[in-house]
Amino acid sequence: MSAGPPSIRLPLLLGLLLGHPAQAEDLFVDETSLPQVLTATRLKQSPAAVPGSMTVLDNELIRASGAREISELLRLVPGMMVGAISGNQATVNYHGTNASEARRMQVLIDGRSVYRPGLATVDWSDIPVAMEDIERIEVFRGPNTVSYGANALMAVVNIITRSPANSHGTRFKVTRGQRGISDWYASQGTGWDGGDLRLSMSGQEDDGFDRRLDGSDYRDSKRLNRIGLSVNQMLDERQSLDWQFNAKEGSNQQPYTYRPVFYGVSQQGNNSDVVAKDYAGSLRWNLDIDPRHSLYIQGSAQHWDRQKTWRACDAAISFSPELTRLWQLNPNYAERLARGIKDFSEDKAPPASTEAEQAIAEQVLSQWRKEGKSTVCGLIDQSSRETRYDLELQDTLSLADNLRLVSGMNYRYDRADSQTYFNGTLDDSTWRLFGQLEWRASEHWLIQGGAMYEDSQLTGHSLTPRIAANYLINPRHGLRAVYSEAVRSPDMFENNVNWSYRVTGLDRPVYGQNSAQYFVKTRGPGNLDQERMRSRELGYNGYFVDQALNLDIKLFYDEISRMISEPLRNNQYIASNSNSARFSGTESQLDWQLDRNDRLRLTYAYVHAQASNRLDRRLSATNSGSAGWLRNWGQGWSSSLFYYGSDALNGYRFQRIDTRIAKRLALGRANLELAGTLQQRLDHQPTTFADNRYDSRHVAYVSAELEF
Repeated sequence: MSAGPPSIRLPLLLGLLLGHPAQAEDLFVDETSLPQVLTATRLKQSPAAVPGSMTVLDNELIRASGAREISELLRLVPGMMVGAISGNQATVNYHGTNASEARRMQVLIDGRSVYRPGLATVDWSDIPVAMEDIERIEVFRGPNTVSYGANALMAVVNIITRSPANSHGTRFKVTRGQRGISDWYASQGTGWDGGDLRLSMSGQEDDGFDRRLDGSDYRDSKRLNRIGLSVNQMLDERQSLDWQFNAKEGSNQQPYTYRPVFYGVSQQGNNSDVVAKDYAGSLRWNLDIDPRHSLYIQGSAQHWDRQKTWRACDAAISFSPELTRLWQLNPNYAERLARGIKDFSEDKAPPASTEAEQAIAEQVLSQWRKEGKSTVCGLIDQSSRETRYDLELQDTLSLADNLRLVSGMNYRYDRADSQTYFNGTLDDSTWRLFGQLEWRASEHWLIQGGAMYEDSQLTGHSLTPRIAANYLINPRHGLRAVYSEAVRSPDMFENNVNWSYRVTGLDRPVYGQNSAQYFVKTRGPGNLDQERMRSRELGYNGYFVDQALNLDIKLFYDEISRMISEPLRNNQYIASNSNSARFSGTESQLDWQLDRNDRLRLTYAYVHAQASNRLDRRLSATNSGSAGWLRNWGQGWSSSLFYYGSDALNGYRFQRIDTRIAKRLALGRANLELAGTLQQRLDHQPTTFADNRYDSRHVAYVSAELEF
């Protein structure tokens, strides 16, 4: 893909699109008939009126893509960088930053955050929602702390599930294919006077990548089962209740990566798999006070449980109290001594900074010469549990015909529990106040402003504003200028980590103990500031009625300061706010219903990334995009063809073509759909990291879905 200067492309395209006389029917259209989006400001708005860039992945597009993972769907979003850490662990960033720690994007399910509080990640493979239950995905492409608080730094992904009222009947679906693909789905929906319910169950399996760079097998398969219950109940003409329950359990294989620190110790472990369990429940009360005023109160609870136990072997000196003291005094010196202890064992220890360090080092060498070099094995429990309770009140009010206000407050309590990462339990509580005002200043001008005040027990308070001006050529065509600020709070791990490994079940006592603490210990600084982002955007969104064509174009310039870029590791982890990054460029997306049978969809992003830390440039492709063609052939036949491409994700090109062919059959009162999907890589590159390799460049799978 090639790209010209963004400053030339946008005026040229706008001139071509808007230079022709507008049709009378296009100038005086009723705005309420336009498609509405909610994620941008919490107000229902037409795409031309949104203070930012939106991408909506509707149900037809989701189905036609043949995607099995939510992360795969996000390849259809311009500027979204989608990669893989392993076969069961996707990494998704908007515009980029670190390839392995994606922690700057808010992800919601029906408005409920699934962004984990302790390690600040989104487990894309473990989200407890089946693809078949998703109605659409709204993606706000840009900072949105104003609406969703800290951590909505670069984008917001809102996964909106199907209403129970639209889910009546029975559905069964099975999918089988290469690479161990084995998925299933079943749901039952019903209704009664004033209420509707959907119960769904699903499962998913695959083998992940085939091999590592050295040719060895790659342990990265996944297996999971999910259950979801969604209920809507009308209490009277003005009140209703929505409640949901979701649960997921499964296991994710992980390659054994532990390497003994000390010379002469062989690796004797082969299993570090993760057993993952997620639970979430929410209850929402909706009240329509009058046609101009409504509010809701929503409470939710979530729990993430990751169980991981593995076997480790190292020299007995690893558990030396003296080596532990030396690490606490001078980690660099302690690591130098440990790594080269064989060379130092016959001579004196290397010179230390102080006499105290030198004396301790001599004691460590004495222990090594005696029994310290013997191998000891035991079990390490690297499990973690995270819990979140959330309570939110939101009020939506039309103050006048041309003035709307959404405001509210939120309280959230987070707790993380891990003996490995936190040496116990760590908790945090956060209060938020937010407001967004929309003022229709004239027939053509729409002015919007908002702010959120947030106060966190661990990271302090912040105030983030946004202001936008939309010039509506008519209700279907709008130009926008947006300035916004956003923050990301350092997560519990970055700021307050207390990382150490306790080894239990030792095969022999060490220093008089059957369990012992490894000498390496990592402590977080505890005083990190919030990352801060300033974003400027110019854009256009338009819908051409006669052509059934929707177009969105965006120019952006984003600056992130006080970035925390250090990788999360248990080896001299020194986090700081000393990094920064800039992202500038252009994005465009086109969705064109050519006729009743054909739909064309194109996206493209040019991203120029600059960062003080090279790690924050790893997942930024300069050129990326997608192209899709959906076709209804008649007589129940349909097909779709998608291309996904990026010129460099962590240094590796990605190009793939996905083809799906489906046949729908009427079986009395039931419908059966048979479909086949083929994914074909066009390049010979690994996926994101050197070890992520397949034996074949293609994978095929088929599905059968029955509805009645």
